[in-house]
Amino acid sequence: MRAVLNLFLSGVCVLLLASCGRTQLQEQQAYVFGTRVEVLVVSEDPEQGRKAIAAVLREFDRLHRAYHAWQDSELMALNTAFALGKTRQVSPELAAFVQEAQALSQQGDTLFDPGIGQLIKLWGFQADEFKAELPAAADIKAWLASKPSIADIVIDGTNIRSRNRNVALDFGGYLKGVALDHASAILHAQGIHNALINIGGNVMALGSKEGKKWRVGIQHPRQPGPMATVTLDDGEAIGTSGDYQRFFEVDGRRYAHLLDPRTGYPVEHTQAVTVLIPKGPKAGTLSDAASKPIFIAGPDGWRDMARKMGTSLVLRVDHNNQIFVTEALRQRLEFIGAPPKLNVVQ
Repeated sequence: MRAVLNLFLSGVCVLLLASCGRTQLQEQQAYVFGTRVEVLVVSEDPEQGRKAIAAVLREFDRLHRAYHAWQDSELMALNTAFALGKTRQVSPELAAFVQEAQALSQQGDTLFDPGIGQLIKLWGFQADEFKAELPAAADIKAWLASKPSIADIVIDGTNIRSRNRNVALDFGGYLKGVALDHASAILHAQGIHNALINIGGNVMALGSKEGKKWRVGIQHPRQPGPMATVTLDDGEAIGTSGDYQRFFEVDGRRYAHLLDPRTGYPVEHTQAVTVLIPKGPKAGTLSDAASKPIFIAGPDGWRDMARKMGTSLVLRVDHNNQIFVTEALRQRLEFIGAPPKLNVVQ
């Protein structure tokens, strides 16, 4: 078993961060949401920068604790109510999250479905350390037969219930993006307008660094170091879903945490998908949620799925190391070394 949690290998890495001249660059890292996070701010007042970063990290910790899928949390209490066939009153924030996640799931034809927590648990990915052990085929078949989905959840104000007792929410493919948007709001409220936030490969850029755009690298899923870099405009967010972040191997075969709810098994046709989301009130959320259905849709459906998720800036690496990229994103990429062979699509 090998799980990659290194920030540089999380799909998107931060480059060119050295402070120079009179610019004050404050940086702090932490471990939240099961991955490393990094917050960098540019401020002429170092104390202002440190306080802003601390506020962001407190919010990350709050979100992580409140919506943890397998440790004591409000989300876990809601899942328990689902399993018992009961209605539960939740916080307005959680009710809003469930409603938003439902809409995103519907937008992505339920390929992104935060209601498949039981399946994630069957595969052993609801753990900080997971075992190289396959679930029983009968258990997968039984889960598929019950057809649990976030679409089964009924929301009435802050009262929530599920029509299907096998629904279990897991916000692992959603909450990091939400956290980016919260971080952006906190930093602006603290008077910080130039910053970079990286949550395990989901990155948001605010403003610039000394008037120069923030530059990040896109990691190749099977090779060391970034294969390309891209500069981010103010408010843009970029995210990557990859089969090299959380996985285990059995008999030389890789089983990653990105599960296809239609089959109950990990996706094998794709190694990584990177999306770039333009500035908007939910850019961070979309950078996290949009990459999942595009990843799962596969060779015949990823382009249509990108359109459904509202993004034209996509890079996909398939199981044969072939790189597919939309023309809109290709124009913004700078490849390191000899450019690889690209399959450019509109």
